[in-house]
Amino acid sequence: QFYVLNGELSCQLYQRSGDMGLGVPFNIASYSLLTYMIAHVTGLKPGEFIHTFGDAHIYLNHLEPLKVQLQREPRPFPKLRILCKVEDISDFKAEDFQIEDSNPHPPIKMEM
Repeated sequence: QFYVLNGELSCQLYQRSGDMGLGVPFNIASYSLLTYMIAHVTGLKPGEFIHTFGDAHIYLNHLEPLKVQLQREPRPFPKLRILCKVEDISDFKAEDFQIEDSNPHPPIKMEM
């Protein structure tokens, strides 16, 4: 669900079922990007992304890797920049985006 307040476009996603190890991080990135894209083509600023769940779950084989992740010190979020004016959401290309100030931790392997 998208909504506008004070010139900002926010998104609230209700996810019926979410794999916290692999699926949810992908969904957070995907819907946050979609919010930025829609805000861009509508002339709004991107606002909040709010994510709620019905069944948030962790698979047993993801438990130890997620414990490692929880021990890590959070780092600042990178910034997303859209490099050109796009007026139709279908016209975006990968090269239209730039990620700045990214400082990720090393990857943690989890089985699909």
